[in-house]
Amino acid sequence: MDTTLLNSLKSSESSAPPAEKEAEQLAATLSGLCGSLVYPRSMAHARGALFFLGRQGSHKSLGIVSTDSTVGGGFQGKSQTINIDGHSVTSTLCETSAANAATLRAIFPFLVPRTLGLKKSAGCGDRLGLATPGHIRAIRRSSMAPILAQQSIRENTRTGRTPQQVMDDAMWGVFQEGWRDGFGADADHLKNTADIDSCAAPGFTFYTIDPSEHVDNEANTAPFDVLRAKIEATPWAELETGWTDTQSRFFNPIDLGEFNFKMDAGDLLRATAKYGRVVAHTVRMYRHLEAVMNGKSFELEMSVDESETVTTLAEHIYIANELKRLGVKWVSLAPRYVGDFEKGVDYIGDLSECENSFARHVAAAKTFGPYK
Repeated sequence: MDTTLLNSLKSSESSAPPAEKEAEQLAATLSGLCGSLVYPRSMAHARGALFFLGRQGSHKSLGIVSTDSTVGGGFQGKSQTINIDGHSVTSTLCETSAANAATLRAIFPFLVPRTLGLKKSAGCGDRLGLATPGHIRAIRRSSMAPILAQQSIRENTRTGRTPQQVMDDAMWGVFQEGWRDGFGADADHLKNTADIDSCAAPGFTFYTIDPSEHVDNEANTAPFDVLRAKIEATPWAELETGWTDTQSRFFNPIDLGEFNFKMDAGDLLRATAKYGRVVAHTVRMYRHLEAVMNGKSFELEMSVDESETVTTLAEHIYIANELKRLGVKWVSLAPRYVGDFEKGVDYIGDLSECENSFARHVAAAKTFGPYK
């Protein structure tokens, strides 16, 4: 087994993970050398060294074994020299700290989150930073792309974690499981530009803008005279348009593929009063995000799914058309659906109504996107 370990250190470039049997043998050897239980899937070769994650009790450490004593120099840890079959090998054990996580990412690109586009994806939402290995094991049996770093600012406040901790915890889970097929990182339910700044620094790639505080829920049932007053107060300068021009954009029937939809005057009046400020806020957030990312790839979701009132097809069309007109690019839009979705509950409401409503929203997404 020591010969196997020495042979594995000859690779100077990043290489594919060892086969399962070889990985188990190497993990057993490394466990004996460093005194930690080594996760077989975590082992990765680069720079003539073998990197791995080990555990002593509940404490996890990054391990580095190399015939070159300088390889672990960029990491914060304790090194010792081991003699294997007449060869001097340096073993370094490091804390799973933010600094070591950053150094490890620079070596292994698969530890850096990426954009996922229109792939089917699942937001895993590891709230405590402990569940990512289990999420990956589940995702391996599916065709879904995982979003492993995912937490809202509200949840960060409740759990006492920072966006950087969320990112690092997910990364160590990816490393432990040897997941190399890519993952997303969702800065969830962001409500202001300061939220964007705090999540851009750790490298989040997916940004969920939550403008629900700007939804005028009263407009859902308000009489026309009240709606007209709301239209007068709409932030037209931020929307870079006016009410007359807005009416002209929605005058003709809209081809949604399987059917046409004609928005009547009442539909547009209500949609604009209800979601005009939502569009304006989303545009502000998007433009700030563009500036902060400064050319780096990112994806946007606009989500009003936590607002009080259902998003109608007309309102969905209004939002999508106006965001597109104002130059916003997004991969996902979360309307407030009919019925209720709750944790641990599939659905509360009329399934037939939900299915029909969902199909109409999908038609709008295909027409104005495509987006999820």
